[in-house]
Amino acid sequence: MISSVTLHTTQPTTHQTNAITRYFRVARIVCHTCVGLVLAFVLFPFTGNQIKARLIQWWCTGLLAAFNIQVKKTGLLPSKNTALSNTMFVANHVSWSDIHALNSVIPLRFIAKSEIKNWPIFGYLVSKANTLFIDRTKRQDAKRTIDTAYSSLQSGDNLCLFPEGTTTDGTEMKPFKSSLIQAAILAKSPIWPVALHYPNADSSINTKIAYAGETTLVESMRNMLLQKNPIIVLHFLAPITPAEYAAMDRRTLTLHIEGLIRKQLML
Repeated sequence: MISSVTLHTTQPTTHQTNAITRYFRVARIVCHTCVGLVLAFVLFPFTGNQIKARLIQWWCTGLLAAFNIQVKKTGLLPSKNTALSNTMFVANHVSWSDIHALNSVIPLRFIAKSEIKNWPIFGYLVSKANTLFIDRTKRQDAKRTIDTAYSSLQSGDNLCLFPEGTTTDGTEMKPFKSSLIQAAILAKSPIWPVALHYPNADSSINTKIAYAGETTLVESMRNMLLQKNPIIVLHFLAPITPAEYAAMDRRTLTLHIEGLIRKQLML
């Protein structure tokens, strides 16, 4: 587990990049984004899902490198030597970079709120990455998304869900919404909880890196560029098998997953 110091010390790091470093990173990000647009527009329409997933994984890894974001992986990680399918990963949500960090470890299909489609450039790329969008303002949209997620899992996809339905600054977790967990129950999918957080060098929570509250996407990216060595830690907890959750209803299972992640993050 992360240190209890994390809960009480949330000041962002004071070490910032200089202007030359920021301009260099921006140039890398622009170039890498252009590569992503070419992949999405030219190659994706003609590639199979497996190749597309690997290209997305490569691109996400490159974007993190352009921002100089270091991904630290702990816990029970997915094996690189074993093909994984029909698995739902469930994580808490802090920033836009959560998606890229998780995708850099294992190719995933994400369930995301529909507003992401309106992000400039990145919204287009996310859409082309087979993201399942849900409109949380429409209750009837949940069933459609559950059906689509169930079909996706049944076909062998690995999905990722952020059941808080929003982001936080990392000092708290919102209650998990249970509806989309139903797709995993129906598909008899293993559920793999992931606890993620962004630490400073002193192990306190790096709240400046969050994309939450009134912070815009551009502001969040700028805050990321200002930091010399931003870090995201992904802690993979033990997967929950269908046999283990067979006796639980959807709400009980959701609370169980939430409790495991809260315990790991000490929130």
